[in-house]
Amino acid sequence: MRSVTSKQVTDWWTTSISDIEPGVIRLRGYPVEDLIRGASFVQTIWAMVRGDLPTDEQARLLEKALVAAVDHGPQAPSIAAARMAATCGVGLHGAMSTGVGLLGDVHGGAGQQCVELLTAIADEVAAAAPEDGDRDRLPDVVADHLAACKAQGRYVPGFGHRFHPRDPRRTPLLEAVHAAVAAGTVPGRHLAVAEEIERQLGQGRARPVPMNIDGATAVVYAELGFAPELARGLFILSRSVGILAHSWEEQQSGRRIKGPIPPPLLPTYAGAAHRPVAEPDGTDD
Repeated sequence: MRSVTSKQVTDWWTTSISDIEPGVIRLRGYPVEDLIRGASFVQTIWAMVRGDLPTDEQARLLEKALVAAVDHGPQAPSIAAARMAATCGVGLHGAMSTGVGLLGDVHGGAGQQCVELLTAIADEVAAAAPEDGDRDRLPDVVADHLAACKAQGRYVPGFGHRFHPRDPRRTPLLEAVHAAVAAGTVPGRHLAVAEEIERQLGQGRARPVPMNIDGATAVVYAELGFAPELARGLFILSRSVGILAHSWEEQQSGRRIKGPIPPPLLPTYAGAAHRPVAEPDGTDD
């Protein structure tokens, strides 16, 4: 049996995030006591996932996106599931993990998908052939991507909402990004792409198809330079606050085993009609 050296043991979980030893806690090199005294929670989130502290302007923009996605009521599957779990005796941690576990590609993943779309378009525009000169390639590239989505039967992530004609979170977030562009905090490439998508989606329609929370926060995360998958992680971090609040509220209600619909209502049954089961004839093989 091969022996294991102490260095192999200590290298097993090598990390550049946390430096822990007796009496010392450093996160990304920053002593935790200094972070406690001088950094906000949002600044610490940035430092943990990006490696250094953000500027005040970057932190303010990130905070707006995190605030915007905190909650969307019990009709959201993640919140509903967490509330049901809270009535089943699993404790607050179990209720929260149930809700967070539902934040997958369909419910919770559109922000990541939108960052990927905005980045693909922005990169394609930036890589336009020199012979295009000063011609604005953005409308053509957006049109091509929207046509591809339509041809493949895919929806455009981050736009439209099944409940809100106009998502109330869109405008304040985009206002903040515009202000950040004007201040030189972010470049504005992804913002321009998102607004062009929104413009083209609304052409020829009686009702516009504005950005939703996923699209607006995707603009923020993309402009701040977060990787697409981190956009989903940050959304989950934000929505966990709402899941916590709803789980706690439901737990305090005292209700037990609260199902998805109130009794005496039952789900519609669409299976076979009543069928008898033949009784054994009593003979042995």
